[in-house]
Amino acid sequence: MRVAIFGGSFNPPHVAHQMAALYVLETAPVDELWLVPAARHAFGKNLAPFEDRLAMCRLAADALGPRVRISAIERDLGGESRTLKTIRRLQQDHPEHLFSLVIGADLVGEVASWQGGEELQRTVPFIVVGRGGVGSAGQSAVVLPAISSTQVRRDLAAGGDVRGLVPRAVLDYISVHNLYKAGEESA
Repeated sequence: MRVAIFGGSFNPPHVAHQMAALYVLETAPVDELWLVPAARHAFGKNLAPFEDRLAMCRLAADALGPRVRISAIERDLGGESRTLKTIRRLQQDHPEHLFSLVIGADLVGEVASWQGGEELQRTVPFIVVGRGGVGSAGQSAVVLPAISSTQVRRDLAAGGDVRGLVPRAVLDYISVHNLYKAGEESA
């Protein structure tokens, strides 16, 4: 099976994440897409608890159908999330699958500076998805809306309205679990 890995903090997952997943499923040569929330951010950014982000990813994925799965591989690996480490482990655990990696156009220029970035580029093909406000000439046929989890968290902390930016089920989860309130560390 051909599997696209779409990793990220998903802090929280928003509708542009869903759009990117659907775009990849419908245009790239893949059979499934696996959302992989980071356990711990590689650059030390504070995140909402992993289990909450995992649950929100499941809610976001539900709307996309059975070809989208959620993986807790980075929780199982422990430590800082590193893409190459995750890909190696997935290849080890699932030698029957062919993996590719979904990244936003905003990250293309950074990959070489990632830990093991050059090896990562040799290890798996990349599927680049355009992102609003980021130059992506020749890298993606579409540009997704410029929605940022950072801005969503700021708006939520300020009591702002993020309807239309976050899937309804995710927004309900955030409300029920009192996530992203003013003064929280997950910014």
